[in-house]
Amino acid sequence: MRPLCAALALLVAAVPALRAADRPARDKALEQAVDGALAFLKNTQKDDGSWSAGRSGRNPGVTSLAVMAFLSAGHVPGEGKYGDAVEKGVRWVLRAQQANGLIASDGGHEMYHHGICSLMLAEAAGMTEGPLADEVRRKLEKAVLVILKGQRKEGNNHRGGWRYMVNGYDSDISVTGWQLMALRAAKNLGCDVPPEAIDRAVEYVKRCQDPGSGGFRYFPGGPLTVPCTGTSILGLEICGKDQHRSPEVLKAASFLLKNPPQWGQTHFFYSVYYCSQATFQLGGQYWNSYREQMHKVLLGNRSDGGGWYGRDAEGQIYGPNYCTAMGVLALTVEYRFLPIYQRGEEPNDK
Repeated sequence: MRPLCAALALLVAAVPALRAADRPARDKALEQAVDGALAFLKNTQKDDGSWSAGRSGRNPGVTSLAVMAFLSAGHVPGEGKYGDAVEKGVRWVLRAQQANGLIASDGGHEMYHHGICSLMLAEAAGMTEGPLADEVRRKLEKAVLVILKGQRKEGNNHRGGWRYMVNGYDSDISVTGWQLMALRAAKNLGCDVPPEAIDRAVEYVKRCQDPGSGGFRYFPGGPLTVPCTGTSILGLEICGKDQHRSPEVLKAASFLLKNPPQWGQTHFFYSVYYCSQATFQLGGQYWNSYREQMHKVLLGNRSDGGGWYGRDAEGQIYGPNYCTAMGVLALTVEYRFLPIYQRGEEPNDK
């Protein structure tokens, strides 16, 4: 498996460079916002390479989000003005992995941490070289096994999903989204992800859709939310061409356009992170409409220091590092540096 992983990693890493010339001209205000936010994150990084999550201290999940923010803007470990910050962040997350493969510092939300960290390692593996790349891939393989173990195997409603803890019987779209993203990114890298694990997750996501509005619920029969809808669209879109722009996906996308991002709304940064990726995958009027409103809201609410301070409860609990990393990830989806941000260039993407 190691030669296959290495070969695919080189291929994935080459994709952003090949498509760089095809990207639309970057908006100057967008570039300034991203550059300012990355400078903010560089200044808030701890000496050991970690980032804190508000009052909860050093946090592997938020550290991984910060690392991905740099990667998403084209900054790779060990190179350029942010190379040292990115490498230190990756190494801190690697050291945080436990002997059983789990990467988490909060026992009550361990799969949130683990899914985000696993996604970051999968993305970093395709943008890293040398001994560090080898270590990232080894630890990613252990992390994937934890995700596969944590997938719910029983129950009519929860089968195929994930929840806060590795062990359990319940599930929700929020935690499931991170695991599905991590598995797809790892699979794209050549890691061993059984097709049935993806299939079960897709079926779980579909069970969460509200047939009336087209939006998605937090879990089957649970509350209908905008961020869960963005998460579900993205999960379906990255799981194969047969899901791309399916009737379920397009109905959900229409729900998103009826509920544009508004500053201070519940789960704001989580929502713009997933909804930006979801609408970008769909392209066309879905992306153009969402992009315009997202830019208006994000660019109009930056702090003087370049980062974002959330007004909702989640943003205040997890702090400006979380908010700023998520803001950058939402804005840079169109840069397409992260392998998970790639999309097929069909005519309807124009």
